[in-house]
Amino acid sequence: MENITELVRNRRSVRTFDGREISAEEKEKLSSYINNIKNPYEIPIEFKLLDANEQKLSSPVVSGTNLYVAAKAKRVPHIEEAFGYSFEMLVLYALSLGIGTVWIGGTMDRGSFERAMSLGEDEVMPCVSPLGYPAKKMSIKEGMMRKAIKADSRLPFESLFFDGTFDKPLTEEKAGKLSVPLEMVRWAPSTVNKQPWRVVVDKNAVHFYLKRNKGFISDAVGDMQKIDLGIALCHFNLAAEETGLHVTLDINNPGIATESDMEYIASYKLIQ
Repeated sequence: MENITELVRNRRSVRTFDGREISAEEKEKLSSYINNIKNPYEIPIEFKLLDANEQKLSSPVVSGTNLYVAAKAKRVPHIEEAFGYSFEMLVLYALSLGIGTVWIGGTMDRGSFERAMSLGEDEVMPCVSPLGYPAKKMSIKEGMMRKAIKADSRLPFESLFFDGTFDKPLTEEKAGKLSVPLEMVRWAPSTVNKQPWRVVVDKNAVHFYLKRNKGFISDAVGDMQKIDLGIALCHFNLAAEETGLHVTLDINNPGIATESDMEYIASYKLIQ
């Protein structure tokens, strides 16, 4: 993928599609891409394109398309972060083809999707997404949903990113070469736009933390906010690569003092 920063800035959740079927060529591109998605946790994520008519699938918030993509994986440590990372790779690739998506974890006939994915007892299918060409005008329901969660707004840079410790906010100017990758984290999508990531930049390491909100863990989906952190990690890594930085993932807790509602997730270390 190219122009990651442009894709991230232009991405929005799409629930209203124009009814056109995705071309055979683009469907083939999607099929090829989802078979080769990797994540830094090296956890396999199995994707599948699904026809809503054939599989009897539905979501009350989606209209104008019958094509979905779903993904499943084994219930292993770090599965949520790996899932979020890999699924966001698909979302951004679809956008590069002009195809709209939206993360759906609850507003769907989950049983039908799980049957279509042949979900095993040791597997989890956190989210699915419709795939289609966005309608020129979103539905009233979709507009109300976006307004309710303030989908087009984000917390200030200095509220999310910190310099060395959580006591010292990080400015864009001080972030320097990391400012673009961090800005791409700031614009990452999250469950009801809670933006649960907090990041400490310490020398050549960028440490990601989850600032926990209650009510975002379920048996069917797993830890939704850790999925959000996986999305943030994806945005940072892709933007770092695009801006010429070389980073590697590390999951050793640096021991930075945090508040009780924060949990260390992972770090990206800059390779000199």
